[in-house]
Amino acid sequence: MKTRKSILKRFKITKTGKILRRPIGQNHFRAKKTGKKIRQSRRWVRVGAVLSKKIKKLT
Repeated sequence: MKTRKSILKRFKITKTGKILRRPIGQNHFRAKKTGKKIRQSRRWVRVGAVLSKKIKKLT
């Protein structure tokens, strides 16, 4: 089965097998968000167990 290149670009798989994603809402309407919220949205966020199973199958 071929790997989905779009999934490889959007998610990061760690050495231990956890799947990370970028937080949503970073493209526009950032002026009304506080600096703290913008800084927190730079971090990677862990994906839940159900979705990570599906993502691992596609990579």
